[in-house]
Amino acid sequence: MKYYSTNKNSESVSLRDAVIKGLAPDKGLYMPEVIKQLPPAFFHNMKEMSLREISFIVAEAFFGEDVDAGDLKKLVDETLNFDIPLVKVSDRIYSLELFHGPTLAFKDVGARFMARLLGYFMNRESRQTVNVLVATSGDTGSAVANGFLDVPGIKVYVLYPKDKVSKIQEMQFATLGKNITALEVDGTFDDCQSLVKKAFLDKELNEAVKLTSANSINVARFLPQSFYYFYAYAQLAKEQKDPENLVFSVPSGNFGNITAGLFAKRMGLPVKRFIAANNRNDIFLQYLRTGRYEPRPSVTTIANAMDVGDPSNFARVLDLYGSYEAICKDVSGASYTDEQIRETLARVLKVDGYLLDPHGTCGYRALEEGLQPDETGIFLETAHPSKFLETVESITGAQVVIPLRLQEFMLGSKQSLSMPVDFGAFKHFLMNQNK
Repeated sequence: MKYYSTNKNSESVSLRDAVIKGLAPDKGLYMPEVIKQLPPAFFHNMKEMSLREISFIVAEAFFGEDVDAGDLKKLVDETLNFDIPLVKVSDRIYSLELFHGPTLAFKDVGARFMARLLGYFMNRESRQTVNVLVATSGDTGSAVANGFLDVPGIKVYVLYPKDKVSKIQEMQFATLGKNITALEVDGTFDDCQSLVKKAFLDKELNEAVKLTSANSINVARFLPQSFYYFYAYAQLAKEQKDPENLVFSVPSGNFGNITAGLFAKRMGLPVKRFIAANNRNDIFLQYLRTGRYEPRPSVTTIANAMDVGDPSNFARVLDLYGSYEAICKDVSGASYTDEQIRETLARVLKVDGYLLDPHGTCGYRALEEGLQPDETGIFLETAHPSKFLETVESITGAQVVIPLRLQEFMLGSKQSLSMPVDFGAFKHFLMNQNK
């Protein structure tokens, strides 16, 4: 299958080139030329299928023309060696717990799949080192770093904003060493993302160094996130025969996750609508209200992974729907302050006995406020609450148990390197690393 740029000023490329390049030469994001409809029998039989079985069929629709079926099945099986439970939280509201992977965050799915897909392509050509650049506002860095750890022929550079990610998140990628380098940028997530984008567009750098991105701008990172939307529907179908009027509420930062859900709907998944749940960084909500997309500098919140002032995947949403009016038919928005997040997180634990993290809290509250009487809602609980230990404990007054795998990260030594918000310095660093 070919992949085209959202800016329409670059030639279409193969899956291999889209994965390795990450960003198109015209600064656009790659999109598959065809989004295949899945057959009705698949949706009828899903409730009897496992997560891996469902994911393989969805993966075939995206990648089957470019990856041998046996290899693709292996990629899916190795990626999804953990469960994704659907838990009822309150009346008609369910949590899709995406934090049961190695780094306890939803990004484990996309990061692990991309690492294996990139390795698949690299094993079929010369072993030139590929440099993976990833900007993170929290969980992306840990998921990518751990997904690519010790993968031959690949170096990973994680750019993260100084003092703007939680300590546990930082230690998950800043302590690894080996082929993982953590760069502590003296700025915001948007500054980190800007450095990454500029690197892809610098001709001299790209002639000297082979670069790709593991942010959700990369098709191999965001497309696999569609797997769990199908699986969520299948789990709900076991409880409710042929679920109708299903609403997904998605904590949204860079919009890769909700874009994957919109792709699932386009492939035939019976979803009525989506809610993009934001913190105070409500650029998309303002777009829905005014029809104008006006990026602005991000502000720091307790839901830090959503602190994004210019979501990259908005370009994909607009390309997928073609117009403001079409987007508004499928997607609504919500935005919450830190105070609202705190109130909701504490109340849900007290009333329903369910412990949210600050990001999932936004998704829950959006359903609580916006779900219609005939609708069923699923919000994406994107990270384990212990990854935001101080915040969650200060809100609830209760001790949060830290899973063993997170405790092990905390025993490591931080190995970050400082980086200014200066592309010249970043370029010089990368050139020297690849001499």
